Amino acid sequence: MLFLIFLYGLLFGSFFNVVGLRIPVNQSIVSPRSACPKCGHTLSWYELIPVLSYIFQKGKCSQCKAAISLIYPIVELITGLLFILAPFTLGWSSELVVAWTLISLLMIILVSDLAYMIIPDKVLVIFTIIFIIVKIIIPQNTWIFSISGAAVGFFLLLFLAVISKGGMGGGDIKLFTVIGFVLGPKLVLLAFFLASLFGAVIGIIGMLLKHFKKREPIPFGPYIVLGTLIAYFYGSDLIDFYFQLLNI
Repeated sequence: MLFLIFLYGLLFGSFFNVVGLRIPVNQSIVSPRSACPKCGHTLSWYELIPVLSYIFQKGKCSQCKAAISLIYPIVELITGLLFILAPFTLGWSSELVVAWTLISLLMIILVSDLAYMIIPDKVLVIFTIIFIIVKIIIPQNTWIFSISGAAVGFFLLLFLAVISKGGMGGGDIKLFTVIGFVLGPKLVLLAFFLASLFGAVIGIIGMLLKHFKKREPIPFGPYIVLGTLIAYFYGSDLIDFYFQLLNI
């Protein structure tokens, strides 16, 4: 069962690459068929096998030999691994539906933010509707829990956007509103703290290594994804551990 879930994760990861790259530029996710961005070669089915096609083709287009972005297999592999992490962490329960939906949203955001530094409104609206439907069908927490989490995510990021004079984008504000709806008030705060911590550390290291320039905007989406995943799967344990340290 876990192997089957992993395979589904790989396939969904491939689809999330398409969504994350096409939706921000208002392209259809159905047509045209996937093609090499360099030479326009339409990819055959055997060139679309998640991860394996990249390996067999040595990371290059079969026609023009242009390099294929490493983002494609990485997102596919990460999605597959996260899909099987969910039952390991949460057990075989209805919460898996929420977990896999959240993972799906975050993987699309990862791709779109890395490619364009955009968090598409269309994606957020669609997943907000999905989360609401899931909550109606599979109630895990109270509506107060979800609505208060969404409010905390929204107003926290809005406040930071105002005081930083645009340091936080509108997409980040909307994304944290959705994340807060899923995680609730405590864990959305933890997710933001972790995202900011990872962003600051990696940003400083990047500037020291001269990969980033001072005041140059960098995608915050990947750090939001990492912080949210850690908060969702391990947040309660981290908070308990923190309070245990305070009692020592």
